[in-house]
Amino acid sequence: MPSADLSLPTSPGGVRIDRVVTSGQFCLDGGCWDVDNNVWIIGNDEECLVVDCAHEADKIVAGIGGRRVVALVCTHGHNDHVNASDEVKAATGGQTWLNPACRVLWDQSQTSEPDHELSDGQVFSVGDVEITALHTPGHAPGATCLSIPSLGVLLSGDTLFNGGPGATGRSYSDFPTIIDSIRDRLLTLPEETIVLTGHGDATSIGAEKPHLEEWIARGH
Repeated sequence: MPSADLSLPTSPGGVRIDRVVTSGQFCLDGGCWDVDNNVWIIGNDEECLVVDCAHEADKIVAGIGGRRVVALVCTHGHNDHVNASDEVKAATGGQTWLNPACRVLWDQSQTSEPDHELSDGQVFSVGDVEITALHTPGHAPGATCLSIPSLGVLLSGDTLFNGGPGATGRSYSDFPTIIDSIRDRLLTLPEETIVLTGHGDATSIGAEKPHLEEWIARGH
C-alpha cells in the first residue's frame, strides 16, 4: 500500500517504504483526541520492518501482506503508536521493540510487555538496507527516530514534524530536551534527508533546519 503523495527512494535490492494511515485516539493526562497516524513499512517482497503499530491492526497486517516481519519498532510509548502492537504481533509473529525509558507510557495502554529493549544505535537489517535507532527524548522519554542513510530517509516518530518539534506540553515530555535531540541528532543529518513523520506530511532536514531558533524563541 504505497503512499500516493510521496515519492520515496527504493534500494537496489528492492527495499521500499510504504505508508498505511490509521485512525483512532491519542489519550494522555485524562484527555483523548482523534488522530490519524502514519504507520511506515520498510521492506522488499520477502521481509519488512514496521514502525508504530497504531490503531487499526487489520490495515497494518494488510500492508505487510504476508511478508516476514523483522521487527515491530515503536518510536515511543504513547498509546496511539503502540495500541495495535499485540494484534499485529499475533497475526504476523513479529516482535515489539521499545526503548525502556518509554515503558511508563506503554504500561498506560498495554497489558503485555515489549519483547525487546530498543537501544540507541540498535541496527536492523531489512534486505540490503540498514536501519539505525537514534534515541531522541523530549516528546517522550524513550522517543526514538530511525535513520536509513542508504535511502536518505529519517523516520522521526513524533520528535520532528513538518513545521517543528513534537508536542511537549503533557506528562513525561520536555521542551529543552526535544530541542537538544533535534539540534544534536537530527539537524546534523544531510539536508536532503527526507523526514517521514508519525502524523501528517513529510518534510526534509533542509526545510526544517533554518527554523531552529524560531522554535526556541516560541518555547513550545
